[in-house]
Amino acid sequence: MNRKMNNKGILMILITMAVFVFSGFILADKYLEIKIKTSAVCGMCKDRIEGCLAFEKGVKSATLDVETKVVTVAYNPAKTSPDQLRKTISKLGYDADTIPAGQAAYARLPACCKKDAPEHK
Repeated sequence: MNRKMNNKGILMILITMAVFVFSGFILADKYLEIKIKTSAVCGMCKDRIEGCLAFEKGVKSATLDVETKVVTVAYNPAKTSPDQLRKTISKLGYDADTIPAGQAAYARLPACCKKDAPEHK
């Protein structure tokens, strides 16, 4: 009888471990990645965009490559969408793919962050 209990205990441990392993795979697939072309031009732009997206609901990470002007965002599609992410960037004053920068937000950007500044032409 004791041996049967040990086999059941081992079986339960193995089942529990399998559930944890497979749930880890499911959670890993929870996030999608999108690349959005922006009008960012400097390190301040990078800080502003990455910082704002970090607080956006459903965003796991955001990394802007200033050289290519592309921000890569890992996000949960159940909590946000590519269009919402683009709108968030636009509201900061930056172009986001085909969505132009919000005019009021663009006007508030520091001179070094404006795409039409003389030093960026």
